[in-house]
Amino acid sequence: MAQHTQNHRQKDQLTLLGSAGVVYEYDYNPSILEVFDNKHTNNDYFVTFNCPEFTSLCPITSQPDFAHIRISYIPAQKMVESKSLKLYLFSFRNHGDFHEDCINIIMKDLIAIMSPKYIEVYGKFTPRGGISIDPFANYGIPNTHYEEMARYRLMRHRLKD
Repeated sequence: MAQHTQNHRQKDQLTLLGSAGVVYEYDYNPSILEVFDNKHTNNDYFVTFNCPEFTSLCPITSQPDFAHIRISYIPAQKMVESKSLKLYLFSFRNHGDFHEDCINIIMKDLIAIMSPKYIEVYGKFTPRGGISIDPFANYGIPNTHYEEMARYRLMRHRLKD
């Protein structure tokens, strides 16, 4: 019975999941993000999202930039709801920022809403002018082994390319 009550309470907190009347934001909007309780707080495990159709705008030329964004995190108490994440990423469509800024903004917004143990955000942007830019940002809770993990993974990021 307690599990049913908890699931009902979480469903009440998620306003986008299952809603047919979703409004797509065309300007950056982190308030779209929604979270729910992690039922496995004693386990360390990765959750990975792949968004192969991310779009933002160059802040100088206003030309579109396309990327495959990968978000991986180890949840603590809260987890991000996937539909809200999709709509949040869509909200970058008319947002003008450099590739590196978009990746860091996404990471910081997710840290703010769910306080994960560890998170990494990687963007593989489509080349423009013959150059691709692939920013990677990560974070681990300070003064824990997750901070050490972040440092380790950052130092070894893409060493085999």
